[in-house]
Amino acid sequence: MDIELSPPFDVVEPAAYAAPLLFNSPHSGRVYPRAFLESSRLDPLSLRRSEDAFVDLLLADVAASGSAVMSARFPRAFLDVNREPYELDPRMFDGRLPNYANTRSLRVAGGLGTLARVVSENQEIYARRLPVDEALRRIEELYKPYHRTLRRLLGQIHREFGVALLVDCHSMPSCGLAREDRPRADIVLGDRYGTSCSHLIMDCADEALRNLGYSVARNKPYAGGYITEHYGNPGAGFHVIQIEINRSIYMNEQDFSLAPAFDRLKQDLTVLRDTLAGLPFHYLDAFHLAAE
Repeated sequence: MDIELSPPFDVVEPAAYAAPLLFNSPHSGRVYPRAFLESSRLDPLSLRRSEDAFVDLLLADVAASGSAVMSARFPRAFLDVNREPYELDPRMFDGRLPNYANTRSLRVAGGLGTLARVVSENQEIYARRLPVDEALRRIEELYKPYHRTLRRLLGQIHREFGVALLVDCHSMPSCGLAREDRPRADIVLGDRYGTSCSHLIMDCADEALRNLGYSVARNKPYAGGYITEHYGNPGAGFHVIQIEINRSIYMNEQDFSLAPAFDRLKQDLTVLRDTLAGLPFHYLDAFHLAAE
């Protein structure tokens, strides 16, 4: 893989786990390989519009308080690990895709497959079609190692504690493409409508964030993507909650400069981490089953 992407992702583990928590930032990568930039019809700033900018930096103190943090270094516009491994749009490629590729998903139709066709506001990324082998290379050398490591960390935590909680962290534009009448909440929590984690986790995160002064919504407009759906299995002790942070509360969305509130939000995420770490994890299954 491109030398710029060595390593392709970062993992920071605590000396000792204080709680069964793993924080993940799959979309904050900002290392854009030179060959990718040369193949794009967009300028670098436009490509960054799909980035969950600086979310990895917001999580920088979480590992110091006893939880692991994983973050991609490659950008979402280059490869999206919050998709199925082969959600691919045949219109993007020269050559025939494998028979097992999912070419008909809603995400592919919207241009946001494993290799995205567009960034925000439907701007086409590539100046010309890509070789199919390039798509398969990115999946083999980036996507699969990322998910192998994510599974390994979750399995390690689960073996040690009997339960694991993955906090999948993202950021969202302050307004959607449809320009909603009402501003978006500061933070949107997603649990795939109650299926990816215990209701106790969702309630705990919601209350903690509201107590810190943030407006909070649940599952709308984001309920959780592939990672939330794929790894969330509360009955088996694997819980996943997605957190979407409104970019306007910590950065300037136009020039990508950090806002004065960045440091406060960074500290508040460690407060959230400490709150989640205090949950009665051995009773989560009972809470989940009682709520069903």
